[in-house]
Amino acid sequence: MALAAGDKAPDFALPGDRGAKIGLSAFKGRKVVLYFYPKADTDACTREAQDFTRLRPDFEAAGAVVIGVSRDPVKALDRFQAKYDLGVQLATDESLKVLEAYGVWGEKSMYGRSYLGIARTTFLIDGKGRIARIWEKVKVKGHAEEVLAAAKAL
Repeated sequence: MALAAGDKAPDFALPGDRGAKIGLSAFKGRKVVLYFYPKADTDACTREAQDFTRLRPDFEAAGAVVIGVSRDPVKALDRFQAKYDLGVQLATDESLKVLEAYGVWGEKSMYGRSYLGIARTTFLIDGKGRIARIWEKVKVKGHAEEVLAAAKAL
């Protein structure tokens, strides 16, 4: 069953960068930008994390926290954070449970080859834990700005 705007966002508790535990319930009363990305330290994923980092003060002013989720191991997240001085929280879901709950894990195709992976998707969750908006098949350029505008309007 696919999630839609208005649905309750599935809660989670995931290992994060720098030994953190990141859970949705910890941000009750705050807006959460939850973005799923395929792989740390690749071109598009790096640009996306850098864009969200650049706009972090604006997200904070809008009452929103930004969390990126991938399948990368914690050590890879730590390296990614340090290499690019990222200011967003990163979490890993190596078990696929959260990725599947949000409907972002599935079959992808590249250069005629099919494989399983993460579909680049962003969820804006309101302070009551409900999904306010979903961006699927995200194109990175201008995306963080669009999400910020939506967070400010929420």
